[in-house]
Amino acid sequence: MAKSSKNSEEVSEEVQEETQPTDSDEGEGAEDRTGDAPLSDQELRQLCQEQVCPECPEKEEMDNKILQVRAEADNYRKRMAREKEQHCKYAIEKVLEDLLPVVDNLELAAEHGRKNEACKDLVEGVDMTIKLFMDNLRKHGLEPVEIVQGQEFDPAWHEAMAEEERQDLEAGQVCQVWQKGYKLKDRLLRPARVIVSKKCQNSD
Repeated sequence: MAKSSKNSEEVSEEVQEETQPTDSDEGEGAEDRTGDAPLSDQELRQLCQEQVCPECPEKEEMDNKILQVRAEADNYRKRMAREKEQHCKYAIEKVLEDLLPVVDNLELAAEHGRKNEACKDLVEGVDMTIKLFMDNLRKHGLEPVEIVQGQEFDPAWHEAMAEEERQDLEAGQVCQVWQKGYKLKDRLLRPARVIVSKKCQNSD
């Protein structure tokens, strides 16, 4: 009976040892729980610093490429904005070019009508039409190229149609306007066609 009791006590102790968690088991459970838990922001930053070195040549090359792409995108955006502005500014250019012959013919009709007294009323009506027409075209930026007789010939704004000997003018000056010129804002739309003075052959 005594031997049987001793065996029961040994079996009980062995069961308790098997069921009691060991230090190694606790450590493994802790590692599993830690691995499953989400990382904090600080832990993520630390992990990134460990994985990517600030002095890494690959990272520096990639940063340079990113800066280059951003600069190119910024330049493209600025260029498109300038082109859009220019397009909006001069979009009406072709329409105004087509209307200039109308203005020329109205002015020509008024000029010929002034030579006939019977056309006085008609000329007044044409002059009023020309004024109204030009006032509306000025709203869109159309302006005539201003020319004063005797001013220097400027190839940027003038087109020489012929030369004329003039004793009262220096050579290379505008002595007559053959056809008016026009500009759209600061851009030449049609040069002024003029006759340019030249030195007389018999002059000293």
